[in-house]
Amino acid sequence: MKKLNIFLLGGTKDSTELIKHLKDNYDTHILTTTTTEYGSKLAIEAGSDDTIARPLLKDEIIEIIGNGDFDLLIDATHPFAEHITKTSKSVSEICNIRYIRFERPSLSFDDIDTSHIVYAKSFEDAGQIIAGQYPEGNILHFAGANTMEDVLKNVSTERFYPRILKVPKSIEKCENLGVVNDHIIEMKGAASLKENIDLIEKYDASVMITKESGEIGGVIEKIEAANQKDICLIMIKRPVIKELEKKDIVSTLEEFDKKIKEMF
Repeated sequence: MKKLNIFLLGGTKDSTELIKHLKDNYDTHILTTTTTEYGSKLAIEAGSDDTIARPLLKDEIIEIIGNGDFDLLIDATHPFAEHITKTSKSVSEICNIRYIRFERPSLSFDDIDTSHIVYAKSFEDAGQIIAGQYPEGNILHFAGANTMEDVLKNVSTERFYPRILKVPKSIEKCENLGVVNDHIIEMKGAASLKENIDLIEKYDASVMITKESGEIGGVIEKIEAANQKDICLIMIKRPVIKELEKKDIVSTLEEFDKKIKEMF
């Protein structure tokens, strides 16, 4: 197999594991794009040859790919990064470049007590559910800084405690929304069951908010914590992106390797 020049949309734990896998098993040059310096740092540590640490517009991605002689576009962004996944698929068609969507599998709830889960269609819907059904107690927001605004359309910042990366962009969002510094919980990877329970007790939480982001996102530990502390876990369902075809998506490294062999 020839050396592969890869444009990789990253910023997730999945993407760093994929970078390591590519470097261990293939002859590659990888350019990884992330929206933060922190994501870029992790990509470099995983083995990415180059990084771009800022959000890119669609036209910028097209220009970079057009000028870079890339063989493959990999979208390994978060399952809820719906906009960038739609953009990446469109770019692959415009640039006529091979495309793989690497997406962590959905979580199976077959052997899990889901009695404390309430499903929401969106983060605004989650805020409406909380306002109507859970007016007492505090809210632990475990779904990232970018989703806070929609929740806060319907709930007070006085009850709201987001667990986020303490990076300037996220802190600025909190300030703009009126979330005070004492309410910000610093995030350092997925929380353990004990850490989730400790946070529920410390902040007297009656509700947690999370995404259906798969096992790697610590969802099982959040469900178990909600069960043990008898509080509500509002879970936002993963978006279905109609622009993607089933053949575009792989969910494991084994599926990825099979796809690469088919392509090259």
